[in-house]
Amino acid sequence: MEHIVTVQDAVTAFADFMEPTGAELDAIEREMPVILADVELLDAHITTLDRIPSELDNRRIRRARRRALAARVALLNRSAGASLPGGAA
Repeated sequence: MEHIVTVQDAVTAFADFMEPTGAELDAIEREMPVILADVELLDAHITTLDRIPSELDNRRIRRARRRALAARVALLNRSAGASLPGGAA
């Protein structure tokens, strides 16, 4: 008979003392517009899973895709602007 062993390290790896650092929280905050835009795009796709998308659904998906892309471009532009010397973009 084989013994069932708990994976205590995996369970306690996310204990209270393992809080995210300030840098990690700042990175999440910078990426939040991208995350929210991706959630909106995913929501637009989910609404059309059980039916044929109407023209209104297609417009909603296109609009959400444009917002997601715009959020990614804005994040990349902020990252590139912060890494260039002298503040030149």
